[in-house]
Amino acid sequence: MEAPTAVKCSGARVPKEETKRRQSSSSVTKEASEGEVVHIIEAWTPGAYTALKAILSARLCAAIWGIITDCDETYNYWEPTHFLLYGKGFQTWEYSPEYALRSYTYLLVHAVPGWIYSSLLQSNRMLVFFFIRCMLALGSSAAELFFYKGICKEFGSNIGRLSLSIIVFASGMFIAATAFLPSSFAMYMTLLSMGAWYHQRHELAIFTTAISAFLGWPFAAAIGIPIAYDIVFRKQQIRMFIKWCAISCATILVPMIQIDSQYFGRLVIAPWNIVYYNVFTSHGPDLYGTAPWSFYFVNGFLNFNFVFPAALISLPLQVLCSHILSVPPKRLSTGVPMWLALSPMYLWLIIFILQPHKEERFLFPIYPLICLAGALTIDCCQKLFFYLFCEKKGHYLNHTNWLSMSVIIVISLLSISRTIGQYRAYHAPVETFLELNRLALEEDYPTERPINVCVGREWHRFPSSFFLPGLNWNLQFIRSEFRGQLPQPYLEEANGTQVHPPYMNNLNQEELTRYAPLSSCHFLIDLDRTDETEREPRYAKFSSNWTVIHRVPFMDTARSDRLLRAFYVPFLTEQHCHYIDYSLMQSTRWKPKSRYPGRL
Repeated sequence: MEAPTAVKCSGARVPKEETKRRQSSSSVTKEASEGEVVHIIEAWTPGAYTALKAILSARLCAAIWGIITDCDETYNYWEPTHFLLYGKGFQTWEYSPEYALRSYTYLLVHAVPGWIYSSLLQSNRMLVFFFIRCMLALGSSAAELFFYKGICKEFGSNIGRLSLSIIVFASGMFIAATAFLPSSFAMYMTLLSMGAWYHQRHELAIFTTAISAFLGWPFAAAIGIPIAYDIVFRKQQIRMFIKWCAISCATILVPMIQIDSQYFGRLVIAPWNIVYYNVFTSHGPDLYGTAPWSFYFVNGFLNFNFVFPAALISLPLQVLCSHILSVPPKRLSTGVPMWLALSPMYLWLIIFILQPHKEERFLFPIYPLICLAGALTIDCCQKLFFYLFCEKKGHYLNHTNWLSMSVIIVISLLSISRTIGQYRAYHAPVETFLELNRLALEEDYPTERPINVCVGREWHRFPSSFFLPGLNWNLQFIRSEFRGQLPQPYLEEANGTQVHPPYMNNLNQEELTRYAPLSSCHFLIDLDRTDETEREPRYAKFSSNWTVIHRVPFMDTARSDRLLRAFYVPFLTEQHCHYIDYSLMQSTRWKPKSRYPGRL
């Protein structure tokens, strides 16, 4: 059952040009020994161009409509990038030269294309933001295509097309592919390193794993352990492995140390600093919250629905399938056993489930492997269904394509439902700042004086300084129930990255210097919750001080149905979920003149 049905034909050898078929054809022809030709039935798969169009379409949608799900993305990556481009932005303690956990080299990979675009084509900062996102979409699409071609080569056409279908529609891939995060960058490198492994291009696999670990996220090196095992212990290519490890260090780590040291003003090895902080300090990341072991299982189901549990049982199901069908355990065409091919996903899950501090983005690097493992499970189910319920004639795909198609339709609809639901529920922050930019064009706001836009409890949903109308517009924090450490603006100096900022700590302790008085706010953005505290009053009801000029519905998760807030169902979600106003308010003490007096 493991191999497709083969029909041998004696006769003249087929010319080479005749044997070269497109990948999207329904069959391929392989030459056998002694002049025989083996005709092997294979599943139809989309060609490279078709696959790229499908992937790129999905990723560009993510670049335009995807929401920022993690405030780390805003304050640790978009804000320092804004400072590099425009000399203004927020700095977190990780970028203080005293701690130096983050890498400016990683930021420059994204900032330089943004600077070129801004300088040559368009100076609008919001467009620069979306340009960088589209660049991420293009890079992710290219890596996903390479991964898909590697799957088709090593696992077969059916698993290739199933993986592609899952990758294109998965809500998790929609979120991760265009996120400006090292974990997303590590995901790109996972796509490349695994694809290179499947293509037997071991030098590229080593190099991309090194890029992932040095430039992206050092913990991503764990994904390369099975690749290293295959190269060093199974293939005995020790010299090649050492050679390319040395090349990787010389071409990636050494320049990175030079660049980061220049920006921080002292010798800095950022990958080591982040490993040291997370592993060897007494507090580490646990200061920012802990979660139970079930966190990743719930999150995995939300982002991949039934694909995630299918991925978890992939390896046991492979063993069961081999036992029932009485065939030896499957190996890839390179001779890599299936357990080794799937081990990066399981290894990563074991490592991060055991960590007390858990975040959704920590699983980003293995998202493509979840899609692959889920596809392998679907393929196993097809084989078992054929063996148990079908007449043993022909190829198993001829009898079970309806099964895989039904499964793909269900998981794709659930993924689309999740993606649409997340946008409809939580797009209000970006919509609000877009409205603020529209108002700035219509009203005669001063350009020489600072204009303060204040946030309290909504500080973590700020989409970044790219969305402020001008460089004289400032985001200010006012007091809220959040008692941790907020970021503070970089010093607007030429060597601002080298200056040790005051009032920074690595213990997440509240710094009172971050807060501005409410009287200094020209605009206020707040979520109009019904529950009030002394630090978080309902500002919208203080009509004598604030005028609400724009409202956007925002889902109230506490009063909404858990299932229907997670997956959007037309009509039902509106009936069983509740929304509150995400409000943009203007101080009544400050009203600029309108550029268009006749306009309301």
